[in-house]
Amino acid sequence: MRLHATITRPGFIGTADGVELFYRDWRPEHAVANGKTIFFVPSYSLPGDMWAYQMLPLVRQGFRCVAYDRRGHGRSSDPGGGYDYDTLADDLAGIIEALDLSGLTLAGYSMGGAEAVRYLTRHGSARVARLVLIASTLPMLAKTPDNPGGIDRAYADAFQHDLMTDYPQWLADNARPFAGPRASQAMIDWIREMALRTSHHALLACNETVNGGDFRDELRDVDVPTLIVQGDADVSNPLELTSQRTARLIPNARLLVYEGAPHGIFLSDAARLTADLAAFASA
Repeated sequence: MRLHATITRPGFIGTADGVELFYRDWRPEHAVANGKTIFFVPSYSLPGDMWAYQMLPLVRQGFRCVAYDRRGHGRSSDPGGGYDYDTLADDLAGIIEALDLSGLTLAGYSMGGAEAVRYLTRHGSARVARLVLIASTLPMLAKTPDNPGGIDRAYADAFQHDLMTDYPQWLADNARPFAGPRASQAMIDWIREMALRTSHHALLACNETVNGGDFRDELRDVDVPTLIVQGDADVSNPLELTSQRTARLIPNARLLVYEGAPHGIFLSDAARLTADLAAFASA
């Protein structure tokens, strides 16, 4: 499936439906390139900037690191639509195709993990060598008759009410549990500022997409080696509901559990996560 995505200007790729997606492409300058590329898919509500504390040290170790802003996030267009997993996976595929990337380690965090899986099942693994799922929303969050251990719809309704009435206060109340006790207040403020710049329409639509996601069958079709990373103190995506189940469904998957780590593992355990990414991408 060719998507006709093209580079429209430095740092931006245009999709077939007229959306401009901002991307960053960092390459080693003061280190010997190792020929390996890690492509980072961001979290719900955050742009690609969230990966700075992984990308910078990895570039210094010789990796090429690519990240982007999902539509409605960061510097990408706010098109008012296209927040279903198929379209988001097509956006991801468009960037990979436009930059002609191959042999990738594809790393997705939270909602980004689901987008990465949908990319693989929709577009194939010809360009992807490895997959990393970090604190992902997989395989299914919502409570249903055949998923009785899921999260009750009332929690999503409460968040959506806060989003439409006082999202800044919701962020203030939830930032510390997200980032964990070791994160500085300045780091938390940085994350909150990025989240506040995200389109409210995108936030609401993506929340519905996450709530409706069911990848239980799809995960069995993932055909690349997979590393799954999550903290056991994640209050957003409980470990037993998400990564433990995901690891059982994906063939050739390995689960790493960080003791005491919250959902925001890319902040709380930045150095450890970076080291695990480097080791897995180099394997």
